[in-house]
Amino acid sequence: MRVEIEPGRCISSGQCVLIAGSVFDQDEEDGIVVLRTEDVPAADEEAARDAARICPAQAIRTTDTG
Repeated sequence: MRVEIEPGRCISSGQCVLIAGSVFDQDEEDGIVVLRTEDVPAADEEAARDAARICPAQAIRTTDTG
């Protein structure tokens, strides 16, 4: 699975980091989402999907690769 973000849409709610902290982080200055990895390990796929689903700004997209 791959994940993409649209930082311009992010409202810094931090829900993605709470759900999938191994995939997402937040910029220390403005709280905007930052990717830790674009290629999500299998063990973190469900959490990444959940983060994309609950993102209030819809700033996260996931794509199955396999």
